[in-house]
Amino acid sequence: MKMTFRWYGSAIDPIPLKYVKQIPGMTGLMGLLDKPAGVDWPEEEFVALKKKVNDAGLAIEVIESVNVHEDIKLGLPSREEYIANYISTIRMLARHGVKVIVYNFMPVFDWLRTDLARVIPEDGSNSLYFDEKDLGEMGPLEIVRKTAEDSHGFTLPGWEPERLALLEKTLKQYERIGPDDLRKNFKYFLDAVIPVCEEVGVRMACHPDDPAWPIFGLPRITHSQADFDKMVRMHDSPANTLCLCTGSLGSNPENDIPAIIRHFGAMNRIGALHVRNVKYLGHHHFREAAHLSSTGDLDMYAIMKAIYDTCPDTYIRPDHGRMIWDEQGRPGYGLYDRALGAAYLNGLWEAIDRAAKGE
Repeated sequence: MKMTFRWYGSAIDPIPLKYVKQIPGMTGLMGLLDKPAGVDWPEEEFVALKKKVNDAGLAIEVIESVNVHEDIKLGLPSREEYIANYISTIRMLARHGVKVIVYNFMPVFDWLRTDLARVIPEDGSNSLYFDEKDLGEMGPLEIVRKTAEDSHGFTLPGWEPERLALLEKTLKQYERIGPDDLRKNFKYFLDAVIPVCEEVGVRMACHPDDPAWPIFGLPRITHSQADFDKMVRMHDSPANTLCLCTGSLGSNPENDIPAIIRHFGAMNRIGALHVRNVKYLGHHHFREAAHLSSTGDLDMYAIMKAIYDTCPDTYIRPDHGRMIWDEQGRPGYGLYDRALGAAYLNGLWEAIDRAAKGE
């Protein structure tokens, strides 16, 4: 297991890299450049980022996200330009040691919450929260406005202003796109990029829909084991993998997360994992919880055991944390609770490892 941390780059992330390095067991980052979907990433900017990370004693072998442009998902003729840029970026990242690219194929909204700072009554911390009933009251435009207001001035991943400024137009375009159409466009993308990944030694890792069901009538095709079985068959290759996010898939209690990990881990189709916990509050109603099993509804021991048994060399990061100890920052991406989460996951791993060795 390679324990990593999501970091946004010094210009947009207030967390110093030296703090990340001080988290026990931390080996590197799942990093990114602040670039809009569809652009060819500038090599000199990535080289500068990598140097900064390496100088802090950390690796940067996983990148999230080289975002897929909406025109690729929609299957528009302009997708050819954006796919060409994507391939160029894959080649550039491979030249500098990147092994995994985490991305998603969610239409419009990369993820959705109805509250970014819901207070947890048990301890007074706050966390990301979702209640589907609120969507009917707010609608897409109101959700975007509220999310912007609640983000404390940070740009949230998947909620870039330049993209969401076109929200009404994009939603209209998706009225003609169903799940089968989206899968057809997904396969077109995979058929273009996966051979390049095989050539240069990079694995694509698709992140699940978050939450794990359709929203606003948009087609969503990556939120169950059956969905990802279809995805890996679209282009059968060890370079076509998933980023198994336990919180995204786990938002739907019908998804058996340890079983899904064992299924795809045994197939060598897990490129990376985001590990976090959720607390179910009702139908399509949940909040994110501390990583500790007893604070949420996912069995974190069983999750880590499934990883240990089937894909032990995978990159892992503690995913969304609560905001605790009066920390101010990007919702879901504070330092303190994610550091506690990393320590907890490392502790589970050590216990599993020692038990496996009979110690």
